[in-house]
Amino acid sequence: MIRGIRPLLSGSTYTGVFFAYCGALASLPLLPFALLPAMSWPYAPESVQIVLVLVVWAVLVGVVGLARPVRRALVVSARRLLRVPLPDPVASGSVGLDRWRTPVWLVLHAAVGWTGALVSGVLFLMGLSLPGNWLGGEARVGLFGTSVRVAGGWSWVVAAACLLLAAAVCVLVTKALRWSAPRLLGPSAAERLALAAERELLLAERNRIAHELHDSIGHTLTAATIQAAVAGEVLSVDPAAARAAMRSIEESTRAALEDLDYVLGVLREEQSGTAPTRTLADLPELLDRLRHAGAVVEPELSGEWAQVQGTLSRAAYRILQEGLTNALRHGAGGPIEVRVAAGPDGLDLTVVNRTGARTGPGQGEGQGQGAAFPTSGHGLSGLAERVRLLHGEFRAGPDGTQHWRLAVRLPGRVSA
Repeated sequence: MIRGIRPLLSGSTYTGVFFAYCGALASLPLLPFALLPAMSWPYAPESVQIVLVLVVWAVLVGVVGLARPVRRALVVSARRLLRVPLPDPVASGSVGLDRWRTPVWLVLHAAVGWTGALVSGVLFLMGLSLPGNWLGGEARVGLFGTSVRVAGGWSWVVAAACLLLAAAVCVLVTKALRWSAPRLLGPSAAERLALAAERELLLAERNRIAHELHDSIGHTLTAATIQAAVAGEVLSVDPAAARAAMRSIEESTRAALEDLDYVLGVLREEQSGTAPTRTLADLPELLDRLRHAGAVVEPELSGEWAQVQGTLSRAAYRILQEGLTNALRHGAGGPIEVRVAAGPDGLDLTVVNRTGARTGPGQGEGQGQGAAFPTSGHGLSGLAERVRLLHGEFRAGPDGTQHWRLAVRLPGRVSA
């Protein structure tokens, strides 16, 4: 019982009715224009004139719905007054038959509003007027040519029934608009496809930014941490080496700040300038920073690796940077072997570092080192995804009992 009358007591029901009545009132200024065709045909039957007025009125109301700002205003008002979750319309708008959904909604909105206003208004007035007639003896209620005499205390019963029916009409009006709003004001199939494509582009951009942050900022922080530790250890015995380590920290963090500024600009949807690009031409600088951090690097560079351009060169730099970062974080000391071989058929990248005894799966990016550096565990999976998108080959795993090998082969032709 309580559940049945709950909509009658809900404030959202009556805000929905107010929304319906607003639609009816908004269509009222168009009525004089709808009367013009009927007035120009005075000899037509009355029923024909009424139908003509209603049809022209509906057409005029629908034409108003073709304006794009009208749809946006309707979506906002339906969200607030009908409490229906509707997304904002797609900027590109609807195409084909989808553009007629808003005119259909406007006509339905006005029709439901006028019907609800007339029926509930009549019932409400009857509910107020009938109790005043019970002392006078009787009252008559007529509907569709049939009248019923109501006398005595029955006037109060009929009045209460009229008021309940008026409230029930309000509930029906609100439910009808709530049911139709998502279907006519909500996104169409074309708009949902456009929204899905927009979300896909946004996720792809965020994924790219996450890769950039992980590769660039992660490497810089790892190298800076090691360099700071080295500087602290040799500060008293070798001030020159400590100063060199501090200078290396300054250079690497300045480069990281450029990357960070670009990423933050993208996230804020601001113009942040040209994205800083690191290519294989910057590889010697990267190896120097590792040496300043105390690492022993043994590079083997062959072929025209410095002449590799475009996407291939940028991806190769990031792959080597991530491999070297993992070697710094999770290696057990000793030399880090870096091999870059550029040939006509592709580019081979290899990073080999020494490892300690395996202490458990999943530690140290898969190297089992139990390192002091925190790790997200996404470095190797991100590298594998990057290589896959470039149609390359990726391998990472133990190389014997005391070494870890990262090997990547990239095809020679990759669109920039």
